[in-house]
Amino acid sequence: MTDTGFDRPTDAELRERLTPSQYQVTQHEGTERAFTGEYWNHEEEGIYVDVVSGEALFSSLDKYDAGCGWPSFTRPIAPLTENTDHKIGYPRTEVRSALAGSHLGHVFPDGPQAQGGLRYCINSAALRFVPVTDLETQGYAEYRALFG
Repeated sequence: MTDTGFDRPTDAELRERLTPSQYQVTQHEGTERAFTGEYWNHEEEGIYVDVVSGEALFSSLDKYDAGCGWPSFTRPIAPLTENTDHKIGYPRTEVRSALAGSHLGHVFPDGPQAQGGLRYCINSAALRFVPVTDLETQGYAEYRALFG
């Protein structure tokens, strides 16, 4: 699915379409509890997309177990928007999807050094998983090459 033609849903449409958790996380910078999200220990091959826009965000090839209880990735497969916030008393870098502006989670400098040292700590509620076998049928054919 390409980024063209995305019309941002209204707040009422988002409330109707998203689960309460998805809405709270993506629209109000919520955070799901550690070890409770659908994808924190998910290991199937594929890509993770923004639950609001369908924008491709992360690949399972860049996912790893950081031990934190949230899906963690070493890098995104598409540009993200980053903002520094101080909501918990110290600075941290929030990441949002570029197209829909959905709050995803945060990026920290404590990831695997061999892969660049970043840990994208992402809420499962902000994501939808597309298995590698469904990339073409769901409009993500361009990402098939990532998986050989």
